Amino acid sequence: MTDLHYLHDPLCGWCYGAAPLLEAARDVADLRIVLHGGGLFVGASRQQLGESLRRHILEHDQRIAALTGQPFGEDYREKLLNDATAVLDSAPPLAAVLAADALAGRGLDMLHTLQVAHYQQGRHIARHEVLQGLAEDLGLPPAGFAAELQHQLTTRLEAHMADSRQLLARLGGNGYPTLALERDGRFERVEIGRFLGRPEAFRRWLGERDPDAVHSVGEVFCDPSAPGNC
Repeated sequence: MTDLHYLHDPLCGWCYGAAPLLEAARDVADLRIVLHGGGLFVGASRQQLGESLRRHILEHDQRIAALTGQPFGEDYREKLLNDATAVLDSAPPLAAVLAADALAGRGLDMLHTLQVAHYQQGRHIARHEVLQGLAEDLGLPPAGFAAELQHQLTTRLEAHMADSRQLLARLGGNGYPTLALERDGRFERVEIGRFLGRPEAFRRWLGERDPDAVHSVGEVFCDPSAPGNC
């Protein structure tokens, strides 16, 4: 068994751009995907949407769409990004991913559901009522999810994010998304940029484990030190 470690954030636009790669990876035999949420917009890095940030986000979204083909919905562009009450807060959606994983091993399903809800449907994925609805859409038990979400937020999330950041530093990564293969305790960082927009090529490469696509150099997508640049 080989592990594909995925360092991500639900509010990272480049992670949304990379989502088809993770979907492709699910079809690869003897490959386990391990999620590590870093927390772009947490604590003092939480940001309320305003005109300057909106313009900045839209510029990056255009690059992501052009490179990856991922769609950005009208409700996201015209409603969510124009909502001055919207706050970019990674903690609740990250806790939702952890809760879905703990309850049913469906962390990646929750992550993709969150990305669609945010980037296509323009929904406020930092709000608990939205997270609860998304969990029910996935078939997770409402009461169980609510309790697990609260547990993750209050007990597990900080340690999880700290561990994720330590792994990012160990890998020599600069931001999200970062992918690494682990085989026999040895980590190799994947050059993700060459595969963006090419999920079938990524699936084939994972099946072959081509060593030429590891040890990326200089890739920076969503930088944790400047989350507004995502």
